[in-house]
Amino acid sequence: MSKLTNDQIRQNVRGHYRKIAVKKVEAASSCCAPADSCCDSPAGFDAISAKLGYSSEDLAAAPEGANLGLGCGNPQAIAELQAGEHVLDLGSGGGFDCFLASRQVGEQGHVIGVDMTPEMISRARDNAVKGKFNNTEFRLGEIEHLPLADNSVHVIISNCVINLSPDKKQVFREAYRVLQPGGRLAVSDIITTAELPPEIKNDLDELYSGCISGASSIADVELMLQESGFKEISIEPKDESRTFIKDWVPGANVDQYIVSAVIKAKK
Repeated sequence: MSKLTNDQIRQNVRGHYRKIAVKKVEAASSCCAPADSCCDSPAGFDAISAKLGYSSEDLAAAPEGANLGLGCGNPQAIAELQAGEHVLDLGSGGGFDCFLASRQVGEQGHVIGVDMTPEMISRARDNAVKGKFNNTEFRLGEIEHLPLADNSVHVIISNCVINLSPDKKQVFREAYRVLQPGGRLAVSDIITTAELPPEIKNDLDELYSGCISGASSIADVELMLQESGFKEISIEPKDESRTFIKDWVPGANVDQYIVSAVIKAKK
């Protein structure tokens, strides 16, 4: 894709999630979650997140307004976070995963959320103040160009966001750069299990923003991680995720082509 096309994709994605951040998205749109979860319903968001693997304790721990019912897994549950660690969340949204990570790393740890949507950053910062999360901060930026120093974090998490980038190689290069030696990547994301039909693959607006047409294969993700320098790469598809993915675009059978996966690697 050309640079102009990449920029257009980013603008489409940014506009899509801006609507979600200000709770003006229409119920019929896709947003990395079943369509009806995009409406203004905290109870609905919690129900969706429970299907993604979040416990009732997780759902109760974050401030109201942090959980937007987005994602395709529970990255902080697979990251094995330890007290005192510094954690980065790629595409932090309303801050939900950051706040859960904050509990695990404790007062001596630190959590940074990066998101390219100003409205999401504002929402997350408000949520941090409401919840008194003093070890958590949110920075505006693109995950292809992270506003962090080299070798500055122990762990990177992300929930169904890397597939939204039109330059995934650059995302993994940046992730490698900011991780400390021995640091680890632990993300939930969408991968393809079959070739996407042209009508899905070529939809660079709604279906791309909905975490579908931008997905890569296991082989491609593994190669990008290797080329970025990562070792001990593990990509584990979650076939059970098809039960909620099929509802993302009702009637389109997208669950025949994509699945959620746990992706891990070390620097």
